[in-house]
Amino acid sequence: MKFFKEFRKEEILVLCYRLFLAFVFYQIARLLFWFFNKDLIKVDSVSDYLSLAYHGIAFDTTAILYVNALFILLSLIPIVINTKSGYQKFMIWLYFITNGIAYAMNFGDFIYYKFSQARLTSAAFQVAKHETNIFKVFTASVIEHPFIIIWFVFLMAAWVFLYKRFKINYKKPVKLIPYFIWSVVTLCISAVLIVGGIRGDFKHSTRPINLVDANKFVKTPLQGNIVLNSTFSFFRTMGTNNFKEVHFVDEKFIDENINPYKTYDRQVQDKPNIVIFIVESFGREYSGAFNKDKNIKDYVSYTPFIDSLANESLIFPNTFANGRQSIHGMSSILAGIPSLMDAFTSSPYSNQKIQSIVSVCNDLGYDTSFYHGAPNGSMGFLGFGNILGFKHYFGKDEYNHNEDFDGMWAIWDEPFLQYFAKNVGKSTPFMATVFTASSHHPFKIPAKYNGKFKKGKIEMHEPMQYTDYAIKEYFETAKKQPWFKNTIFVFTGDHTNQVYYSEYEKAMNRFAVPLIFYSPNPEYQLKGVNDELAQQIDIYPTLADLIGYNKKIRSWGRSLVSEKKYQPLIVNSDGTSEQFIYGNYIYRFDGKNIIGIYDKNDLGFENNLNDKIKSPETEKGKQMAKAWYQDYMSRVINRKLN
Repeated sequence: MKFFKEFRKEEILVLCYRLFLAFVFYQIARLLFWFFNKDLIKVDSVSDYLSLAYHGIAFDTTAILYVNALFILLSLIPIVINTKSGYQKFMIWLYFITNGIAYAMNFGDFIYYKFSQARLTSAAFQVAKHETNIFKVFTASVIEHPFIIIWFVFLMAAWVFLYKRFKINYKKPVKLIPYFIWSVVTLCISAVLIVGGIRGDFKHSTRPINLVDANKFVKTPLQGNIVLNSTFSFFRTMGTNNFKEVHFVDEKFIDENINPYKTYDRQVQDKPNIVIFIVESFGREYSGAFNKDKNIKDYVSYTPFIDSLANESLIFPNTFANGRQSIHGMSSILAGIPSLMDAFTSSPYSNQKIQSIVSVCNDLGYDTSFYHGAPNGSMGFLGFGNILGFKHYFGKDEYNHNEDFDGMWAIWDEPFLQYFAKNVGKSTPFMATVFTASSHHPFKIPAKYNGKFKKGKIEMHEPMQYTDYAIKEYFETAKKQPWFKNTIFVFTGDHTNQVYYSEYEKAMNRFAVPLIFYSPNPEYQLKGVNDELAQQIDIYPTLADLIGYNKKIRSWGRSLVSEKKYQPLIVNSDGTSEQFIYGNYIYRFDGKNIIGIYDKNDLGFENNLNDKIKSPETEKGKQMAKAWYQDYMSRVINRKLN
């Protein structure tokens, strides 16, 4: 029993109390933030606010643990003197200096939000360094809003008072070995809890929460700013913001050559339904329909149904993804926004009004929905879907049959696609997007299908066949639905995955995805093979054109079925440099300079022509790459994506 006497129960309970105080005062700051901005952020009822505040706890947890990591460590580290009064005085100074600075960030947003329309992020440094009157601005703000300073001082005083209500009494360890053992165990458990708290949860299938995730709990995107806190948004964006305005060309050049706005004048009487399949990890390599002319020795296709569907469709065998991850694919396909070195969706600028195929369809009276069989919120899809304006979201929670869960990521594709086929179309016209999940690490298929599909050369081949089979079964069900005939189906991959053939090991082909437009309605003339360059950001304007949206759209992509022809400019990033295919060359750009020029067939970037060639075409290509980058940065940063 003497062994248990050295357990530091009082110290741990007081530490929990001190951290609990941080949660209480963050909630008070959240309420004050909304109060000062209630004219900008509408909340319908008390229950709605309480829901936002409740979901904000996860973001508060991350922020509080970031700020208090050192305080927690020094509270638990076994150095014997922890309970001495001098040590505790040092701890109170550490606690309130760190928490006071972090807490002040939230109060600054009471004012700053009115101008930025977003929570504080590290991007504020980019703004501040170009200003010489920051102190004057701050002083003027304080004078104009004295109650904010009063609130801050009052709450900090209350926080100090409550902190001192429970003190740690001095206790000298008697048995040092039990004391150290209990301390180490406590530290290890705390470390695990801290990691989970900073990430947002312990689930394997979810990434660390970021700004976009706040939007999965809201009715309008602006309410995401209530869920967030400024400390979280600041820390989460530190070191990740490469979004900077640049100036290489004048706006006239951008308007005439980049064509950021486009209009199409197609007249459509009976608006078609739209079904977009974003197939997880669907690299172009896996599908035979897209490799007929690639001359790949001993090539084998792993998508027999997709191949048969392609024969009845309009396909683009030279299509490229505009990002490297699933969430990049979502923003590219649905909103025409690529992700460069930093992902747009995890940037400080993701929470803004965005024109997309979702908003276009909403404008035309479509019922819009997003389906993903993973736990709701996985991959940030729910949050970004709310930003785009989907009217409905259907995930693992709505499916509500855990027996079909794959144990790792999501509901198996076959049952979830059956659910998708039967659940859409209750209101027409509709636009529905489904993001599949099974063709993914750990590359497994349902046990009942073991032996049904060939193993292939790499792990990805078997689950890719399973997903292809699931899509085939989906069509068997969809064909029986009354909405089927007047529907346009789109198939593409979010990004690529494992590679077997050397052709797809080439750097640019790591972005090679398929693109299929299919409709059983011959009126849309979606048949044939088009060898022009295409990309994910072309999907949104193509669909806007096909459904007869005649208003101006903001799009760096182009309609692939319009008589209005724009020269393709393919864009993506490998995480270190931006890549552009324009005309006969590929250009690599580091944000300031063109660092590589390659023949468009040199997809492996083997022969850099940057110092070997200078022609009117390459000079124009360099200018186009820089102009596109300039326009992208300007629109993202200045919130002009609508």
